[in-house]
Amino acid sequence: MKIAFVFPGQASQYVGMGKDLYENNPIAKEIFDKAEEILGFEIKRLCFEGPEEDLKQTKITQPAIFVHSYVISRLLDGKLKADMSAGHSLGEYSALVYAGVLSFEDALKIVKLRGELMQKAGEENPGTMAAIIGLDYERVKELCEEVKDGIVQPANFNTPEQIVISGEVDAVRKVMELAQKVGAKMVKELVVSGAFHSPLMESAKEELKKALDEVKFNKPSIPVYFNVTAKPSYDPGEIKNLLYLQITSPVLWSQIIKNMISDGATRFYEIGPGKVLQGLIKRIDSNVEVSGFDKFDDIKKLEG
Repeated sequence: MKIAFVFPGQASQYVGMGKDLYENNPIAKEIFDKAEEILGFEIKRLCFEGPEEDLKQTKITQPAIFVHSYVISRLLDGKLKADMSAGHSLGEYSALVYAGVLSFEDALKIVKLRGELMQKAGEENPGTMAAIIGLDYERVKELCEEVKDGIVQPANFNTPEQIVISGEVDAVRKVMELAQKVGAKMVKELVVSGAFHSPLMESAKEELKKALDEVKFNKPSIPVYFNVTAKPSYDPGEIKNLLYLQITSPVLWSQIIKNMISDGATRFYEIGPGKVLQGLIKRIDSNVEVSGFDKFDDIKKLEG
């Protein structure tokens, strides 16, 4: 039996996240205080009190989720240990810190920059994303390829039947129409500030590369399964490149989970805010055990 830690990405945030951790644990308090110092803005107030509109801004969302996940992983030290890890988009940074590839401080600085760059790219190259439920990978890819006028591509392969597309607004909406015509169960445009994991994020990618090049990467202490390949890598240079490519590449989440299961994972824990990944994993394979750590009470339950 192997334990897998999975770390959430954007859209898992909620007002009040981390407040109970901060108030009940000195390690959590120290991490949040340190994060605020590094970030240079009121991350604690935004996480604990909102407003939701501000917390939903990409440049705030990303550091908020990352810090929350890191706090939880630290509070699990000595209580529960993962044999492998992965993270959904932004969550990949949390997985890498857990595996000792990046320091918390370095990763937080990169995550802050990543959020700012992605928000800026979204403002400069407006786009959108949409979830398509009930069609398989190949069909969605074909529909995207049918739209010749404008940029659109699969962005997140979340489950075998839930695929998110990303790109220019008109092109995404055209694929939504096509998907409905060929029998998709549900098609829904998402409320996002940019076309993430699409070529519209190219400007963010180039700026991020400079920051990644300045940071020390170590070999992971446990396998980390990457969004771009769905496989682990142990080469620090390759890991750096995968983070760079991730900005404009699809997130192969469904394949990551299948690969982790075939490598022995039987128990998945979502580490951080919300339950998004728990829902996806159950739809990928209903036989594995799935739960999460989000609040202080979740950690207390582990202590009995």
